[in-house]
Amino acid sequence: MEVRAKKSLGQHFLTDLSIARRIVNTLSPPSSASLTPVLEIGPGMGVLTQYLLQRPDIDLKAVELDGESVDYLLTHFPGMQGRLLQADYLRLDMHRVFPGSYCIVGNFPYNISSQIFFKILDDKDRVPEVVCMIQKEVAERIAEKPGSKTYGILSVLLQAWYDIEYCFTVGPGAFAPPPKVQSAVIRLIRNCRTELGCDEKLFKQVVKTAFNQRRKTLRNALKPLLAERPDKDEVPFLDLRAERLSVEDFIVLTQSLS
Repeated sequence: MEVRAKKSLGQHFLTDLSIARRIVNTLSPPSSASLTPVLEIGPGMGVLTQYLLQRPDIDLKAVELDGESVDYLLTHFPGMQGRLLQADYLRLDMHRVFPGSYCIVGNFPYNISSQIFFKILDDKDRVPEVVCMIQKEVAERIAEKPGSKTYGILSVLLQAWYDIEYCFTVGPGAFAPPPKVQSAVIRLIRNCRTELGCDEKLFKQVVKTAFNQRRKTLRNALKPLLAERPDKDEVPFLDLRAERLSVEDFIVLTQSLS
């Protein structure tokens, strides 16, 4: 029994077992004697799952939307019985899956990887670590530092709460069918920040608005937020473009717009 890769679900099944082992080994060992709750997103045909099941320190659950993949996994990995949820991760209530903190691992569908990261951010206080394979271009963008043209919305929002490590690059030949792009594995480790020191909703709005017109200076890009402000000349960084600002700069900018 094989699973047909579905373009509509962005499926490219990892077939290189050495890469699969390396991804699973990238996930940190537990910091205590208790099992680490781990969610695998999009297990597909179980190439990561088989190695995750071998780790005695992990309490594994997986979420898979594709019914064909679910049937395959339950047939080939009996240990997934009761651990596998047929659901859309983006619509899943994670409080019903894990009552406390949990880590995330997976070969993310590339067509929804950004949406996955935004959902992770919504639950950031319960997700201490993420190890995932995504499109190389997106991985570089997330890990990038200020000043680069690839530095963007996800870079700032994720780096505000996570330390990002670009682990290694994976070529198209490691998948079936091969994607038309390079892939990469990254690891996100929750940093020690407990609050931004500014309104978090406004922070997101400022970052998104600033980068939506990234070729313009912030004075022009942030016009919708500056329109009603008589003190706009006192707002910092307005002569810079968004890509020049660090996370801390965006916090200061948000504070000035509060």
